[in-house]
Amino acid sequence: MQPVPINLWALLAAIVASFVVGGIWYSPLLFMRPWLAMAGVDKARFDAGLPKALIGDLIGSLILAFVLVHAIVYAGANDLGSGLFVTFWNWLGFVAVVLLGSVTYEHKPWRYYAINAGYRFVAMMVMGAILTLWR
Repeated sequence: MQPVPINLWALLAAIVASFVVGGIWYSPLLFMRPWLAMAGVDKARFDAGLPKALIGDLIGSLILAFVLVHAIVYAGANDLGSGLFVTFWNWLGFVAVVLLGSVTYEHKPWRYYAINAGYRFVAMMVMGAILTLWR
């Protein structure tokens, strides 16, 4: 396996960007209310579990950024277009497909899937842009 030089500042920036996108995406301005309703979670319970959820999301974002930078480098993506192309296919193959279970097995509405998959799409595209351009 080819070693991949990782810019730790870019990795950190990608993680922070994912948190910013998530904070906006799941805010009352955008999708918090419909997401809470479809998830079956009331606001008080959501708020009580938020610290634990944020720690889990931090770890997940770190792993995602680490794997994504490897995919970008292994694909030879060295400009924004190719970096976003690689990121899109990683999102489609590893995120969008896995999240389908929320509709097929958990019987959640397609809108619930769209909110969650849409967040991951936007967050990953921002992460992919950062990790491609800031080496």
